[in-house]
Amino acid sequence: MNHFLAAFCLLGSVLHALTECTVAASEFQLDGDYLIGGFFNIHQASGSIYHERPEAIDCSSQPLILSSYRKFQLMRFSVDEINNSTNLLPNVSLGYEIFDHCSDTMNFPDALNVISVNGLIQPWGEPHKNPSKLIAVVGSFTSTKTLTIAPLFMMDLIPMVSYGAASSVFERKQNFPSFLRTVNANKDVIDVIVSMLQHFNWRWVAFLNSDNDYGKDGLDLFIKRIKSTEICLAYTKGLNDDTDYPTMFKQIEAHKVPTIIVFAPEWTAEALIKSAIQLNVTDKMWLAGDAWSLNKRLPKEKGIKNIGTVLGVSEPQMKIPGFSDFIYSSKSQTHCENAEQQMFCHQICKCSSLSAEEIIAADPSFSYPVYSAVYAIAHALHNALQCGAGRCNGNITLYPHMVLRELKKSNFTLLNQSINFDANGNLKFASYSIVFWNQSGDAQQIGFYNHHPSPHVFINNTSIQWFTKGEVPTSLCSPECPTGYVKQQDGIHRCCFNCKICPNGTYINSTEDPYKCVSCKETEWSTEGSTSCSLRLVEYVSFTDSGAIIIMVGASTLVGLTLVVSVLFAVNYNTPVVRSAGGPMCFLILGCLSLCCLSVFFYFGEPTTSFCILRFLPFILFYTVCLACFVVRSFQIVCIFKMAAKFPKLHSWWMKYNGQWLVIASAFVTQALLLAIGYSSVTLSPINETQWYPDKTIVVCDINPKAAGGSVILLVSLCSLCFIFSYMGKDLPKNYNEAKAITFCLLLLIFTWIIFATEYMLYHGKYIQILNALAVLSSLYSFLFWYFFPKCFIIIFQPHKNTQLYFQGLIQNYTKTISQ
Repeated sequence: MNHFLAAFCLLGSVLHALTECTVAASEFQLDGDYLIGGFFNIHQASGSIYHERPEAIDCSSQPLILSSYRKFQLMRFSVDEINNSTNLLPNVSLGYEIFDHCSDTMNFPDALNVISVNGLIQPWGEPHKNPSKLIAVVGSFTSTKTLTIAPLFMMDLIPMVSYGAASSVFERKQNFPSFLRTVNANKDVIDVIVSMLQHFNWRWVAFLNSDNDYGKDGLDLFIKRIKSTEICLAYTKGLNDDTDYPTMFKQIEAHKVPTIIVFAPEWTAEALIKSAIQLNVTDKMWLAGDAWSLNKRLPKEKGIKNIGTVLGVSEPQMKIPGFSDFIYSSKSQTHCENAEQQMFCHQICKCSSLSAEEIIAADPSFSYPVYSAVYAIAHALHNALQCGAGRCNGNITLYPHMVLRELKKSNFTLLNQSINFDANGNLKFASYSIVFWNQSGDAQQIGFYNHHPSPHVFINNTSIQWFTKGEVPTSLCSPECPTGYVKQQDGIHRCCFNCKICPNGTYINSTEDPYKCVSCKETEWSTEGSTSCSLRLVEYVSFTDSGAIIIMVGASTLVGLTLVVSVLFAVNYNTPVVRSAGGPMCFLILGCLSLCCLSVFFYFGEPTTSFCILRFLPFILFYTVCLACFVVRSFQIVCIFKMAAKFPKLHSWWMKYNGQWLVIASAFVTQALLLAIGYSSVTLSPINETQWYPDKTIVVCDINPKAAGGSVILLVSLCSLCFIFSYMGKDLPKNYNEAKAITFCLLLLIFTWIIFATEYMLYHGKYIQILNALAVLSSLYSFLFWYFFPKCFIIIFQPHKNTQLYFQGLIQNYTKTISQ
C-alpha cells in the first residue's frame, strides 16, 4: 500500500510540476511543446525513516550521489541536443520535469491533494479527455523505486523508459505494458558473471546482494543459472544498512570461499568494500556487478589492494560527444535554488559547489542508457508526429499510448549502437565490458561479452595483475580428482567431494558424469583408474595350436590302433584269447572307442552350438556302450567261475537269452533318450567367460547340469557296477587276469577325471579345453592299452598261451582249488 500511495503521489507531483512549478532557470525544469518526466536519485535516503505522522522527506538533506547527478545532467544534455537539431524534431521543442527520487516509498506523500485541486488527474474518468503535454517518463534508476511508481503510469499506458531498473519482474507485460528499458536486464548481467566464473574455473563462490528487489532478483537468477554448471553457491547474504559485516566475513572465511560476487548498487557496495578494508579481509577475488564496477572512489581507497583482485561487469564505456562542453557551459550559468519556491516539487539540489571536472569524472555507469532512453522517446515522437521534410505535423493530437506504440517499433542507430526492443521491452542486442581495477586505481577494460549472434566472452588474462603475483588463483571447495578417479559428493554441495579410484572393469568419463564409474561392456575391459575401456582379447584353442595338434594326432593314432587291433582280433577270432576277451563284443568296444574320438576334434576352433553338442554327445553315448560292454564282461567272468558252480540255472538262462546284448542295448537306448531329452530342453551354446581374466574373453561351452545330468549319472552307475563286478573277480587265476585288467582300467579312468576336476577348479583359461580333450583321450587309451594290448601281446609274442589246452588247464586248477 505504501508503494502504491507513494507512486500515486509521485505521479501527481510530476503532473502538477509540469503545469504549476515554473521557477525560472531551474535545472530540473524546461518548458516545451511536449514534456518528458525524469526520475533520478540525486540524493539517496539511507536507512528506513519512521514518522509518527505523515511527513514528506527532504531529499536535499540526504547524501549526494555524484554519479546520479551526472546521469541527471546527461538527460538535460540529451534534450538540449535534440532541441538544437533540426533533423529529429523540427519545429517541435522538448521539455522536461525532473525529480530527485531519493527514497523508495517516501517521496511526495502530500501530492494527491494538489492533483485533486487542479483536477489534472481523473483516474475514474474517460481517457483522452484531457491530453497532457507529458508523453513519457525516463527512470527510475533502481528496481524498487521503479516498482513504486510504475503501476500508475501503466494505467494510462504512459511510456516509462528506465535506464537502470534491471529486475526480471518488468518483463511481465500483463503488469507493465508500457515499460521499456535501455539497460540490460539482470539476466544478462548474471550470464556474464557466470561466464567469467567458468572462464577462470572458479566454482566455490559467495553471492552478496542488496536486500531489495534488484539484489533478490539477481540472486534468484544466479541460483537458476548455475544449476546446470559445476559452480556451487557456498554462501549468500542480503546487504542492508544493518548488516553485521564482521560476522558475515567470519562466516565467509569459515566456508573458505575465495570468490565473492557483489550484486548491489554503488552505495551498498561502498559500505561493503570499506568494511572489508577495515576488517583486513585479504586475498579474495571480487566480481562487481554493473551497478558499481566503474566506481571512481573505491579503487583509490587506502588499503584497497589488500582485499585481493577486483573484476567487474559494466555497460560498454562510450564517450558521448558534446557532454563535457555542455557541463562546462551549464556550470557557468546561475540556476534558481530557492527552497521555498521548490520545496513541494523535490527539485532542490544545492549542487552549485560541484565543479564541472567532478561531474565529468564521476562514475559513467548507465550514461549511455540515459542518453539512449531520451533519444528513443524522441524517435518515437518523431514517428508519431509524422515528422519529415523539415517539419512535424502539428495537427495531430498526441497521447502517450501513441508514443508507446512507436517506441516498441524503435529501430535506429545511436553512436554506432543499434536500438531495438524485444517483446519484453528489453534491448535486443546486449553487450558488456569486463573491467579490472588496476594498480593505478582505474577500471581497465580487459575483455568483453556479446550476446549476439551467440553468447561469447573474451578476457585477456595477461592484463590482470593477480594478488597471487602469478597464476590465476583457484576457487574450489575440493581440488580436482586425478585422472581415473570418481567424485563422491561430501555434503550438500557438488563442488565438495572425495576422490575414489574407479575399479577394474569400469572407467570415468569426466565430461559426461564425473560422479559415476561407468561399467565396461561385456566385450571390453579396463584397469583400475581408466578413462576408457579396451576391447577384450577373445581366446579359444584353434586347430593350429600345438596342443590341439598333439591331441588330434593322439586321437587319430587311437583310431588307427583300434583298427589294427580289430584286424588282429579278426584274424585270430577263434582263438581262446579273443573269445575270452569278449569275442564279437570286442569289435563293438573297439568301434565305440573309435567313435568316441570324434568328440576330441570339436574341442578346438571357435565354439558354436553344434560344436558344443558334438563335444559331448559322441563321447557320452558311445562311452556308455563301452562301459556297458565291460559291465557285461565283468559279470560274465564272475558267472563263469562262480555262478556256474553255485547258480547253474541262472547261468543257463543268461546264456539262452543272450542277456549280455540285452544289457548293452538297454544302456545305449537309455543314454540316447537321456541325451535327446537333455539337449532338447536346454541348448548347449558357447558363452563368453569374462570372470577369469580382466582383459580376455574365453569362449567356452556352457555346461548345463540339466542337459547332461542324467547322462552322467548313467555313466557313473555303469562305472560303479563294472568296478563292483570286476572287483569280485580279484581271486580268479593269476594268469587269467580279465577282471584285474578291467579293474585297473577303471581305476585309471577315475583317477583321470579326478585330476581333470581338480585342474578345472584351479585353472581358468582357454587351455582347459585341451585338458578336457586330454581327459577324454586318456579315458579311451586306458581301455585300449590295459585291456586290449595285453591280449595282443599274447597273440603275437606268447602263442602258447593262446590254446584251448592252456585255458582248460587254468579252469580245472581253479575248480579244484574252490572244491578243496
